[in-house]
Amino acid sequence: MWFKGPELGFCFLFIASCFTNKYVLSQLKFTYPTIFQGWQTLVGSLLLLTAWKLGRVEIRKNALWSAKVSWIPGALLFVGNIYAGSRALSKLPIPFFLLLQNTSEVIVTTCLKIARKEKLSWLKFLGMFMFPLSAVILAYNDSQFDPGGYIWAMIHSLCVGIYKVFQKLTKSYSLTELEEQFLNYLYSVLTLILLAQLSGDVYGALEFPFLNAYRFRSSCCASAILGVSLKLASVNVKSNLSSEQYGTLRLVTKVLTACLSLVVFETLLSVTTSCWYHAVDLQTTTTSISKDRGSRYMGTSHSVSFQTIQQLYLEMHLHSCTVAGSKS
Repeated sequence: MWFKGPELGFCFLFIASCFTNKYVLSQLKFTYPTIFQGWQTLVGSLLLLTAWKLGRVEIRKNALWSAKVSWIPGALLFVGNIYAGSRALSKLPIPFFLLLQNTSEVIVTTCLKIARKEKLSWLKFLGMFMFPLSAVILAYNDSQFDPGGYIWAMIHSLCVGIYKVFQKLTKSYSLTELEEQFLNYLYSVLTLILLAQLSGDVYGALEFPFLNAYRFRSSCCASAILGVSLKLASVNVKSNLSSEQYGTLRLVTKVLTACLSLVVFETLLSVTTSCWYHAVDLQTTTTSISKDRGSRYMGTSHSVSFQTIQQLYLEMHLHSCTVAGSKS
């Protein structure tokens, strides 16, 4: 296992982006996702365009032009992903949101296996089955059960899963990840502007009580910048890691984000719910790290042992269960 500069940067940006979005959506209660996500995608498109023109990132104009129509389904799935994600994150605690988000992997793996006519091992099937099972158990034991939050989380996971399948099955377009994201941003801005008008979010946002508050405006600016920075960081990290290593890094980051959120945000969890959540998370993390146990990344001077990671997670999970017990 490895932790170096780019990976730590990715981890920090993921946590900061998640916490900033949660603060705006839940703490400030800005419940106008078409405006919030429209702002983020507008800033993201402008920053990517600026980086492209300055030669900081490579985006091919001819590739964008040739895929402008064929990529529309992917862009619409991206809009559904960020819209439903905002709705879900505004209603659910971060640990619940992240765990429910993992159910998208079930959709991705199942669809790709069917499309490629590959067999799925029983061990992997049982591992994937833990995600929907944990979602049902979490909902059943949630003392503040909000059906809307879980419905939006499922829609979010569905959009994420189908988007990943579409992304993997349409590599003939020869778009890089940043080119795909640039098209996503452009189509999202246009779509969300239209939806904001039709839904009335524009008029509702004008009456938002914290509209002129510094903390609201600074948080919105930070969320947009962190979002595009996270995307750039993920592309950079992916170029240096294998897919298994990157998957493990994302899992490590999600676990850390969930644990820290229990301290940063007020979260009401029963001991049973918390322990079940972390048991599932620890199981999937251990499985992912086990696959990557023998790999090496750019030397061993900055690597972290598998046993150290396991011990770290055990301590984090036990601490989180203790925090949940004290709050319940």
